[in-house]
Amino acid sequence: MNNKESHFERAGRCFGPAVKSIKTSMALLLCGTATLAAHAGADNRAPEVPTRIVVPEGNKVHFHGFGVGFQIYTWNGTSWGTAVPEATLFDGESGIVAIHFAGPSWESNSGSKVVGMLPPVAVTVDTNAIPWLRLQALTAEGPGIFADTTYIQRVNTTGGKAPSAPGSFIGQVARVPYTADYFFYRQAN
Repeated sequence: MNNKESHFERAGRCFGPAVKSIKTSMALLLCGTATLAAHAGADNRAPEVPTRIVVPEGNKVHFHGFGVGFQIYTWNGTSWGTAVPEATLFDGESGIVAIHFAGPSWESNSGSKVVGMLPPVAVTVDTNAIPWLRLQALTAEGPGIFADTTYIQRVNTTGGKAPSAPGSFIGQVARVPYTADYFFYRQAN
């Protein structure tokens, strides 16, 4: 792999036609955040966040990944319901390092896995994007980047909000593109 290849070119290979189907405006937004993805993983400073989602003292960032993917909503006849994530996490050193899926769960390439406890503490920072979150880890297993995770933050979100128009039929699925920075914490030594 060429070192000059962007994370988004790698995402294009990973997601294939799904990434190509993202509307032009979202594609431009993703390209504008390429610099953030290049520094993810290497930057272990805690992000500046609203007080409600600050991680308690005694915990320190051990991994920072940049997520690119979809929030998936299903029309139940009255609302779009709760989103289910489907995303890939990148860092600046290794490229793709993990996947994010229902649970909410994250699984690294090395097999470590963390599941967040619901409900999360949420703060709306941008009314055009999904909320920023703080989740406590429910379980963390296996060796690797998610071992011993205590908290997860989702910040700097773009997109991902449920459609504003009602669905056409029960069971209709809407895959809404989004990006976010994910910070994973461990107990400080």
